[in-house]
Formats: sequence, C-alpha cells, structure tokens
Amino acid sequence: MQVRDVMTPRVVSVEPTASIETAARLMLARHISGLPVVEKDGTLVGMVTEGDFLRRAEIGTEQRRSGWLAFLAGSGRMAADYVQTHSRRVEEVMTRGAITVSPEDTLEAAVETMVRRRIKRLPVLENGRLIGIVARSDVLRAFARRSPIHRGPHVGDEELRAAVMAELGRESWARNGLIRVEVENGTVELNGTILDERQRAAARVAAENVPGVRQVIDKLVWIEPMSGMVVLPPEDEPPPRDRRT
Repeated sequence: MQVRDVMTPRVVSVEPTASIETAARLMLARHISGLPVVEKDGTLVGMVTEGDFLRRAEIGTEQRRSGWLAFLAGSGRMAADYVQTHSRRVEEVMTRGAITVSPEDTLEAAVETMVRRRIKRLPVLENGRLIGIVARSDVLRAFARRSPIHRGPHVGDEELRAAVMAELGRESWARNGLIRVEVENGTVELNGTILDERQRAAARVAAENVPGVRQVIDKLVWIEPMSGMVVLPPEDEPPPRDRRT
C-alpha cells in the first residue's frame, strides 16, 4: 500500500503571514491538530501544530526561568522563548523544515517515519508542491477499511493445519519447531513448548488469524530457560456454582 492510497488530498493549510489566532481557530473548526504552512505558490515552508500554542503569554503558560536558569540559558534562548510565547504570526511559531513523504512511498515507510520521529502527520509532496497529507487518522481509516477475516464455511482440517503451520513458520519467534499444531473440526490445538511466556499469546493470535479457524485451544507448556521452571497452560475457569445448593 502506498501513501497516495491513504492520504487526505484536500489539505487544509495556512499561510506563514496568517495570525496565530487564525491558525488556532482553523484547527478547532476542522478538528485537526496541525496545519501545513504554505506560501501562495504552493511551497511548503513548515508545520504549525497545537503543541506550538501550549506556551503562550495570553493564558499564562509561558516558561518562566529563575535568575540562574535564565543566565545559563543565555539571552539568545530567552529571546527565542519570548518570540514563541508572544508572537502574532504563524511563521514565528511554526516548525521549519517539515519532514515529508512522496505519494509513491510505502505506507510502511511513512508509519516508520511517524514512529521514529514521534510525529502525527506527514505532508505529501510531488514535484516540490504539497498535494496531500497523511496522518495517524488516515492510517487508522486504512486499517478500519480492511475486510474482516472470513470465518465462513468449514475448511478441511489438514488444510487448516498447513495454513497455521505456515503462518507460524513465517515468524522468527516460532521457527524453533517446538510448537505443534493439531486441528479437528476447525478447532486448533496448540501443543509443545515455548521458552518465553509472550510466545503463548503470539501463537494464539497467529492461529486465530487463519481464515476458517473456529477456536484455538492453548496447551503450550512454558519452560523458563534459566531456571528450568515449568509453567502449564492456564486452565479454563470452572463453571459458576449453583447458589441454590
């Protein structure tokens, strides 16, 4: 899947000379947390986000440094803080040099950039011009559009077993051959040994995601490698007692 498949093409943006009040009201009206800052010719010059309005003199949230801290910060840092908390134009509070993606980039690469750089949105540029934006909400919509796994008619047990084994075989945490799979009437039973308790949930999820699987029974035994301690699979909760007896 590419960025162009999930991006929002009609981008709400603001000019660098716009007032910060205009940007704030626009974000509130459109229910968005950030805006690309674009020149009249379509050139992207930065991003302004709700985080840029957290420290403002109008609401008394500007950062205050004591005498020694102000001295250590230096006059330059103090002057920059003053601009951030008192300026009136978007260009004075925005983040310059925005991180961007191209419409041909993979969604995987875009998500990796968001996670690594801890950002919520990426402007999409084509031939140097802004054509869209991909945000976390776009990724969420792409996920929500995915068709649910088909649980329909019963699939042959041998076919299901092969599919579950293939799914486990694709994952490095399950390639040690210690997990055995048995299938009867669409019910998958996981047997064998795991060396990390977290493998239990992973194996169950892998089996549940195979189309046609109706139920997964966990009979995996965890052996802690360092101590040799054996932990049996959790037993089903007993049925509730009849309070009339």
